[in-house]
Amino acid sequence: MVSSLDGIIAKKDNSVSWFDTSDYYEKGVEVTEQSTQEFLKTIDCYIMGSRTYEHALELSKAYGWAYGDVPTIVVTHRSLPIERKNIELYSGDLPQLVTERLKPNYKNVWLVGGAILAREFIRLNLVDEIRLSILPILLGEGTLFFEQIGQEQPLHLKEVTAYKSGMVELWYEIKK
Repeated sequence: MVSSLDGIIAKKDNSVSWFDTSDYYEKGVEVTEQSTQEFLKTIDCYIMGSRTYEHALELSKAYGWAYGDVPTIVVTHRSLPIERKNIELYSGDLPQLVTERLKPNYKNVWLVGGAILAREFIRLNLVDEIRLSILPILLGEGTLFFEQIGQEQPLHLKEVTAYKSGMVELWYEIKK
């Protein structure tokens, strides 16, 4: 998940212009196209909520579909347009999705968003790791990533990476 320093993952209007930062951190790591592509190759399946999917569809008109041909499961109770053969809609039980569909078929599943779906996966103990990329901006209002999870969850810090852009990635393992 990408968030502002104050934990906001989406502005009220869902714009992503705040993703482009003008900060520069000299000691940071440079993100290269090659490193990004290598990371994306490790993802076997994407899971996303309906609003994230609709936003991704809208962005794809200008930037292309960001998730390539990787299988993508959209968790929703609504009927949504499916514009690619690798996208499917799912409206059932989340633990059943994980145990019957995801675990037997995929090694690395990436929960793209949004906040409601991520919160539910965390609450149901269906998440192994959280990777949170914090951008150097305070947005002040919008959708919070960790709002009202409703339970304490101990974590183990696996890695921290600071980037030249000023973004910091925190990689946590969820303690079971």
